[in-house]
Amino acid sequence: MTKKQIDCLFIGHNEMRFDEYERTIRKMGTRSGSYRDLDMNFIRCNNIPMTAPDVFNYFCREPKENRHPPAVPFLTLGETFNSAIAYLGTYLHRRGYTFDFIQSFQEEKEKLAAKLKEGNILTVAIITTLYVSMFPILEIMAFIKECNTGTRVILGGPFIATHVRLHGHDSLILDQLFKTMDADFYVDSSQGESALVSILHSLKTGAGVDTIPNIYYKNRGSGGLIYTAAHRVRENNSLSQNMVDWGLFKGRVGSYAGVRTSISCPFSCAFCGFPQHAGEYQTADLDALETEFNTLHQTIIPDHLHFIDDTLNVPPERFKNILRMMIKNKYDFHWHSHFRCQFADRETIELMKESGCEGVFLGIESGCDTILENMNKAASVEQYLHGISLLKEYGITTFGCFIIGFPGETTETARESFDFIRNSGIDFYRAQLWYCDPITLVWKEKDKYAMTGAHFNWTHSTMNWEQACDLIEKNFLSTGEPVWVPQFNFEFDTVFHLLHRGLTLNEVKRFLNAFNNGVKEKLLHPDRSEVSVDILLEIKNYRENTASSSHEAKVIDHIDRSSVDFDF
Repeated sequence: MTKKQIDCLFIGHNEMRFDEYERTIRKMGTRSGSYRDLDMNFIRCNNIPMTAPDVFNYFCREPKENRHPPAVPFLTLGETFNSAIAYLGTYLHRRGYTFDFIQSFQEEKEKLAAKLKEGNILTVAIITTLYVSMFPILEIMAFIKECNTGTRVILGGPFIATHVRLHGHDSLILDQLFKTMDADFYVDSSQGESALVSILHSLKTGAGVDTIPNIYYKNRGSGGLIYTAAHRVRENNSLSQNMVDWGLFKGRVGSYAGVRTSISCPFSCAFCGFPQHAGEYQTADLDALETEFNTLHQTIIPDHLHFIDDTLNVPPERFKNILRMMIKNKYDFHWHSHFRCQFADRETIELMKESGCEGVFLGIESGCDTILENMNKAASVEQYLHGISLLKEYGITTFGCFIIGFPGETTETARESFDFIRNSGIDFYRAQLWYCDPITLVWKEKDKYAMTGAHFNWTHSTMNWEQACDLIEKNFLSTGEPVWVPQFNFEFDTVFHLLHRGLTLNEVKRFLNAFNNGVKEKLLHPDRSEVSVDILLEIKNYRENTASSSHEAKVIDHIDRSSVDFDF
């Protein structure tokens, strides 16, 4: 029996093996900004670098006191269904094209190999939303070529758009980058859905691809393989007219689904390149959202929704109307989202709680008004503290994200941020080294701040990346509450994955604090190649609320107290 042709097979996130990634970043030098940022995300056990999910899966998954189900799935980012697959799959279906998907590359390799070897797949599209390096892409590409050399591969999304923006002026660099990844087509568009459809139409009908806008394609000329750029046309697909049809994914979603109500962001934060990637800001109509949520509620029945909007609660009245709609329909899923804390008021927080909100990601970035002004955050520390107090009053879990080292940062402004972290009442936090991205608005002011360098290797008039790293590490070593959230393969999402496995919020905090104590031990004793037995016991016993706090005190006791004053 002839298999039905699949026009496009989507491959979701590749949560690549951390030991391979760590080894690659280590080549940059263990004192590089990239490695020092990574170093606060893992411990080493049996000579293997292990992230927080690795540690949980290895030491903490066994059933205990009947609180876990008999077959406990691995803790991965892939537990949340990929919203890009849902959106793009729906988009193709409505235009008469067939699709299939692999949600998680690492967990579904056997299934992917079987699909590729059937020989009925026209194209493979690799989702790049969460990638900051090409290594996960290279691994997927090698796997595809091993299983099926004939299918065409399409790459698009933020990762490709970023590199075109960075290197588009130099065709040799961009061409080499494309050759290294070895895809057949690259889509350079803030949206890209229309380009994907045009590629499929061209391959199915035999039409040329040279007229398709917003793509790069393989072109074997007399000088060998090169990638030719087509002309550019701005895509503007209406979100309201292209909402996800969740009925297409019935039986394959699981407990967590990613949804969106808007595209891009209406703000212009000086450190952020997201609006440049995502294009013009637009929101979905309330009726369209209600239709999509009804389908979710009736066919998928997820336990939890992750709103991927960068600014879900803006405009504020629209957000309230979304919450009232959710309450009216009595949806039984819980949810979490990004949240602009400066727009918090009691009515909003009450509606959030009633509609099922469990937690929010707060892009606070700084606890210093001067730096917030430099960042163009359109917010103040006073507004942040007011919003956090309301969220805390209604029992909504909070995660604060902070940037250290932005132009204008000094030891004193960083101290203000660290004081804010300790005193604001947030549950979780992460402080990151500023990433100097040339496409962001602050780059236009590089002369004003005497900025040199880029990415994780920068200097400006008041600080350099090494000083910022030192400050972040000193704060991390001297802080137990709120709880530091490690980043690699562990996002704010993962807190809720743990909560829905039956852990309490305090148990999640104790597990992370135990893991963080292992990281602190590594930073304080870089000569040690293995995490101590005491730390491993603390991790394994995170549910028992025994010696976690006392061991934390022992770890902090070893810190040079002068370092806590953040002097260079």
